[in-house]
Parts: sequence; structure tokens; C-alpha cells
Amino acid sequence: MEPYVIKLDQLGMHDVEIVGGKNASLGEMIANLSGLGVDVPGGFATTAAAYRDFLATDGLDKRIQDALSDLDVDDIATLTTTGKNIREWIVGTELPQRLMAEIRDAWDEMSDGRDIAVAVRSSATAEDLPDASFAGQQETFLNVRGLDHLVDALHQVFASLFNDRAIAYRVHQGFEHSVVALSVGVQYMVRSDLGSAGVIFTLDTETGFRDAVFITSSYGLGETVVQGAVNPDEFYVFKPALENDKHPILRKNLGSKAIKMVFSDNPVPGKTVDTVDVDEAESMRFSLSDEDIVALARTAVTIEKHYDRPMDIEWGKDGSDGRLYILQARPETVQSRSGRTIDRFTLKEHSDVLTRGRSIGHKIGQGKAKVIRDVSEMNRIQPGDVLISDMTDPDWEPVMKRAAAIVTNRGGRTCHAAIIARELGIPAVVGCGDATTTIPDGDDVTVSCAEGDEGFIYKGMLPFEESHIELDSLPDIPVKIMMNVGNPDRAFDFANIPNHGVGLARLEFIINRMIGVHPNALLEYDQLDEDTKFAVNEQMAGYDDPVGFFIEKLAEGVATIAAAFAPEPVIVRLSDFKSNEYANLIGGDKYEPSEENPMLGFRGASRYVAESFRPCFDLECEALKKVRNEMGLTNVQIMIPFVRTVAQAKQVIDILAENGLERGKDGLKVIMMSELPTNALLADQYLEHFDGMSIGSNDMTQLTLGLDRDSALIADLFDERDEAVQALLAMTIRACIAKGKYVGICGQGPSDHPDLARWLLDEGIESMSLNPDTVVETWMFLAGQKV
Repeated sequence: MEPYVIKLDQLGMHDVEIVGGKNASLGEMIANLSGLGVDVPGGFATTAAAYRDFLATDGLDKRIQDALSDLDVDDIATLTTTGKNIREWIVGTELPQRLMAEIRDAWDEMSDGRDIAVAVRSSATAEDLPDASFAGQQETFLNVRGLDHLVDALHQVFASLFNDRAIAYRVHQGFEHSVVALSVGVQYMVRSDLGSAGVIFTLDTETGFRDAVFITSSYGLGETVVQGAVNPDEFYVFKPALENDKHPILRKNLGSKAIKMVFSDNPVPGKTVDTVDVDEAESMRFSLSDEDIVALARTAVTIEKHYDRPMDIEWGKDGSDGRLYILQARPETVQSRSGRTIDRFTLKEHSDVLTRGRSIGHKIGQGKAKVIRDVSEMNRIQPGDVLISDMTDPDWEPVMKRAAAIVTNRGGRTCHAAIIARELGIPAVVGCGDATTTIPDGDDVTVSCAEGDEGFIYKGMLPFEESHIELDSLPDIPVKIMMNVGNPDRAFDFANIPNHGVGLARLEFIINRMIGVHPNALLEYDQLDEDTKFAVNEQMAGYDDPVGFFIEKLAEGVATIAAAFAPEPVIVRLSDFKSNEYANLIGGDKYEPSEENPMLGFRGASRYVAESFRPCFDLECEALKKVRNEMGLTNVQIMIPFVRTVAQAKQVIDILAENGLERGKDGLKVIMMSELPTNALLADQYLEHFDGMSIGSNDMTQLTLGLDRDSALIADLFDERDEAVQALLAMTIRACIAKGKYVGICGQGPSDHPDLARWLLDEGIESMSLNPDTVVETWMFLAGQKV
């Protein structure tokens, strides 16, 4: 006779047909990875044979088969009634005697006379296979205590194979109802209600970038993260840095973590856990230490290597023993199916922003907003509508596929709504906080996930452009095509486009978006007035030290771009804010001069050598040093903007060396922008101090032609192809070639004017750094082909 119950440590992946993918995976990890530091709580599983023999009781399987044979799953009312009837039949059927006896024996051995708490989870024999995700479709019961409550939970799990979403999903995925069986996993509960829990993906969920581990974390039991009931912390870890024992944490994003799920003090069936508010001070701290982040990432990579594929992993930190446990591991099912075509969506116009949150995917969707308060209103969703809700309950899956986009108040990137949106290939914006109140029901809206980590819901139906890039079709050309990348949010995505690295990574975007505070205000934090200090505190939530906050966030931004494009070079231009732009940062008005023409004022290298700004520049150097030395991202090169004199060039090189960024040491290259006529005219002298030049065509044009590029009155005269401008560009290129040094261009010119790109190619330029949306078009033009 086939056994009805098997201990988890006796299972492996060869047992998928017996106990389903989830339970087989738990056994596989206990048997093979325990010695490698992967802690998996033990327990037992019921088998598919137990489930099938249970269904054979009193012809239950025949009744179920008859009820489902002609069911139209798109008829929501009939689906709901049929599913409810089947579940009631199952719950009302007693377990066969042998099954009951084997469960009792396994429970007695597991509990050993103690009052233990267990988690009871489903494991479908078709669930979590690489070609289909059954995420969250069957029930999970937590903090289950005592044999009677266990048997009740087991009935409920069996019944959940026939909840509405599971029935509909099997039909849409082409699974026969009768071939899917259910195993029930019974596992010791990890006391993450006293610690934290979340989800790990061993790739970036939005782009498929394989060298990152993506971790979400929140306080309490992990169900709040999986369900999307909480906006969790997010962490990105760089796998190559893990392997080389370098500092591997690329980014840390603080989530609001407003609630947590904990054990009930007096658990009864149906009420074994409680959801409580998180203390505000606690929610403003990260829910994982750096040490735990790194440990989880190492564990995730160990699991990925064992399975030889990207993985989706649930984890928990036990607050009583301080240890990290793996609760589930299954193949990642969306990005790992992606092909070699990139779909690009670009918004052509903007309007009022109704709300914003975390973007899922990179698409744009639009339609009539339908604010759905609860499951009873599901039928209001018509094909092409935009679903707006507090959070998407898995019961809503049958109608989610009708939506053009999904928007929720709560949830993070690994929540159920996000998983289903990715699988359906529709854009979603989660964790908005106020979507159900700020988006008017029935109004036309545009949901944009095409602008980075942040997703926006705009008023009205805005025009957008969609293009498709075949990544294998780009021919060889005699110039390196690089990219201008300022937004770290888009780095993993842009790295999918064929490239030779980043020719311009601007620090200004990172300082403006990720820091938002004038560096001097952080250096003089104790002297700030109370209002400014309050604003600074909001920006640096999760960080204790103001100066450390600046260095950490700047390093995060640079490291994310550098990791995305490694091992290709990433040329990082140090800050080139003008005084009016610096003044717009928090605390900035206290430190910045009022200049008539900031474009020609206190900017670039002049700041770095000025006594008043030198401490701020030192912070930038610290961040770059951390990225190169501690994180091992030595593909980062440094570029100095707006160098006015040769003497100033030498000064900056000396200051870099004083800060531990010595040109030539550990392969560090220092490039200068050639963007003033003096840079071209005296290129030979400047190149004594630099490893090459990158042409900034915007400033070179305005300073050669005496134009203010911000003035609409003379905008028609601004043209990088002017004869005088091209003469200076040619001087720069020839001087670099003569000295055997790097020469590229990172200005707007080649992106806007393909004929200028052709001229630069003929002049012998080594690289062109383009805006990402023009890479393919310019590449094909230079190859003499049409896109």
C-alpha cells in the first residue's frame, strides 16, 4: 500500500507526483542543503494517494467531476455557487480510518507531548512547476495547535483545491481538474511573529536581471507580504560581490510596514493569528540588519545553485532564537520564461498625477477606473477596465485577467497582486496608500510603469508609444555604443539593451531623488533649525547618521548602475548641479549663492576645489571609494565636469588622490568632460592629467555660439552640427587619438541627430553614449540599415 503520510526529511524532488512541488522541495532542501547552512523547519506531508482515496469516499470524486464538467468559469455567479458546493461536500466528509491513524502517529512523534504550533499548507502536484505558477491559490493555516485543529485545517486545505480562483486557473492553464491532486504539508512554525519574514527572488522580478538577489521583508508572519497587505522593505544584493566576499548590498528601500501578523493569544479554529499595528518608530527602521540581508542572499544563492534555476523563496526570522529559516522554495515562473525581445513603452504626454506607488513591469495600461471595495463588486470589472482596490484578494483572479492594469493601496513587489500582474503581462502599481480615495470611480486613467521603480496613475487617456527590440538582430559597427543612465531604478532594465557600458552616469539624479538634502545640511545637521531638521529626518528614515546616509545612498545609486552593466565600464560624472539646483534641495537655500546666470557660475570642478564645498566633495569621493573598494565594482570610472583651466584640472586630480581615489591605482581611470572651448583648444595639456575625454555637446554648443540653451528666444540657433562646434569636437577627437586615450561623446547630439552620429564615426570617435530609447535606432543607422 502507498503511504498516506511521509516525513519531510524522507522526501526529495523525485517525489513531486506523491507530495507536490512545495513539499518535495522542502524535503529536498532538508536532505541536501542542511549541511550548507540552509535551515528548513521539519514536519510531515500527506500524499496524493491520501487525497485521492479521501475523494473516493462515498463517490465524492464523481459528484465533483459532474459539477465541473460543463462549468463556464467566466460566468462568475455560477463559478461561485459551484465552488461553494464542492467545498462544503469536502469539509463534511470524514477522513478514511487509515489516513486518520497515520496522521495521529505523525503528529504524536512531531509534538512529543509538547504544545507545538504548526503551519498547514497545500502542495498541489501541478503547483509550482516551472511552466505555471499556482501562487497562493490554496489555503494556508498558521499557528495550528492540537490534533483536532490539525484535522480541521487539513479538510480546509483539501477543500481549497476547489476555491473559485483555483478552478478558473486550472481551466485557463489547460490543467484537467482530475489530474491535480493535493498534498498537505505540516511544518513547525517559525516564530517570525516575534521577528520578521518575507520573500526572496534570485533575480530581479521586473527585468529578469540574473546577478541580483531581491529580498522583501516586514515584521511578523510572512503572510502579510505574500498577500500584499503591507508595504515591505526591499533589498537588492549583488551576487558577484557575495562570491568575492565584498560588500554586496546594492540598495535598501524602506517600506511603511504599518501592520504585522502575530500569533493569537487564545487561538481557535478560524482565528489563530491577529493583525496588529506596528509601532511608528519601529516601522521607520529596517526590519533586517545588513548581516541578515547578506545571510539570506547567500542562502538563496545556495538554493538557486542546487536547483540550477531562478527561485522564489519564502523565509522567516525566528524572534525567539534569532535564526533565519527557509519556509518554501519554488521555481520563479515569469522572468525565467522571458525571451530575447524587449517591449518598450514611452509616455508621449503627461497630466495630473492622481497617485503613485511601486511599479510592476514596464508597460503602460489605460482604461476606465473601477474602484472595487470587496469581492461582491467583482462583476463590475469589464474587459479593458483598470482595477483599483485596497489589495487584490486571490479570490479575484478570475476577473484580474480582464483588467488593463491593476492599482492597489497596499502591497510590495512580491505580493500576490504583483505576481499575478506579471504572469498576465499587465502593468500594476502597488502600495499607493490612497488609490481608492484619490482615483475617481468611472474616470479614464493611464497607468504608467514605464518610468522606473515608481509607477504613476495619470488623469485621462494619454498617448503612448510601444516598440519592440529584437536583441539578436543588431549588426557590428566600428564604434562602441554606450548609454546615458541617471536613474538607478532603470539600470537593470536598460542593461538588457545591447551596449558597451555607460558613458554618462549622472550623480545629480541620485542626489536629487534618493537623497534630496543639501550635503552641507547633513554635515551641519546639529545646527539646523527644527523645521529643516524634521524634513531631513523624513528623508533619511532608516538611517541614524546624516553623513552616513548621504554616503550610503549615493553609493547605492552608483553601485546599482555599475552592477547592472558590469563588467563593462560605467563612467560616473561627479556632481554638476548649478547653484539654483542645489538651492532646491532641503536646506540648500542656506548654503547656495544667488547667481544671475548659474549655468556659467559655481559649478563642476570649480566647486570641488572651493573651500566652502570641499567637505561636500569629500562625501562624493567616499561614496565612490566604497563602490570601488568595498563593493568591488572597479568598472566604475570617474568623470570631472566643467573644468575651466589646466591648473584647476591638476587641483582636482590631487584632491581625488587625497581622498583615496588616485588615478591609475587599482585600474582607476579619470576622464574629463570636453564641454568648454578651452578643453578642445588646450586638449593636449588637459590630457596630461586625464585618461581621456568625453564630449559634452550641449555645453560646448552654447559656449561656442554664445547661447543660453534655456532661452526660447534664440533656441533656433542651437545646433551641435554648427561648423564652429564641429571644429572643436574634431580637435578633441584628434588630440585623444594622438595620445592613445579614450574619446567619447555623452551629449544629446548623437541621440537627436543621426547625421551628427555618422560624422563622429567618420572622425574616429571611440564611443557614443546615447539615451537608451535611441540606442537601437542610432545603431542601425550607423550600420546603414533601417530599424
